Amino acid sequence: MEPLSVTIIACNEADRIARAIESVSFADEVLVLDSGSDDDTVGVATALGARVIETDWPGYRVQKERAAELAKNDWILGIDADEWLSPALATSICAALKNPSVNGFEMDRLGLWMGAWIRHGVWRPDRAIRLFNRRRGRWAGGTVHEKVRVDGPIHRLEGDLMHDPYRDLSEQLQSMDRYARLFVEGAKASGRKAYIWDVVVRPPVHFLKALVLRHGFLDGVRGWCLAGLGAAAVMLKWGMLYLDERAP
Repeated sequence: MEPLSVTIIACNEADRIARAIESVSFADEVLVLDSGSDDDTVGVATALGARVIETDWPGYRVQKERAAELAKNDWILGIDADEWLSPALATSICAALKNPSVNGFEMDRLGLWMGAWIRHGVWRPDRAIRLFNRRRGRWAGGTVHEKVRVDGPIHRLEGDLMHDPYRDLSEQLQSMDRYARLFVEGAKASGRKAYIWDVVVRPPVHFLKALVLRHGFLDGVRGWCLAGLGAAAVMLKWGMLYLDERAP
């Protein structure tokens, strides 16, 4: 098996980073980049055998790329502190790294919300490349929605990357606000404009896509709630950009 480094960026994740680290016990290295935690994130990670580097916060993409550069091995598995590998995915990764024929592997992510797994809507499928050879791949993107890009073909792994993104609704609403502000910063930097139809049309389109086209209704009340929250997030980011551009 090719030597593997697992990279995790973290800040105040003492209550859940253990689950992430324990799920990758097969890795040759677990590297945690901590950006100013004032809880016991560093202590928990260190006690579980992770190599911890304390650093500043330059943004999601830059931090994840920094972690990949600081890792000891060329094969990188990048996960977040609120994610962990299912046993099936762990098995798939070990098998894939015995004789890798591509430079990157994508995997499905399965999200948990309000005590239940969400299997429809815009949360599913949620596929992304997380396992890659850093000599042929890199983290790319803007201030939000960073992703790995690799040179050449990729393969998909069996199993799920489990994801528990929000401790409660309050944290989700704070996340919506944070990502909306990052979206505005990125849009202004790239010269992207917002028009009234972005604010009026995009939210209901997202709601219909999540609930109907992506069968979010099959998740019951949770599916309806997530479709509504997603539409609100779309309205918030485009509305904030629209208002920012027209501020006196």
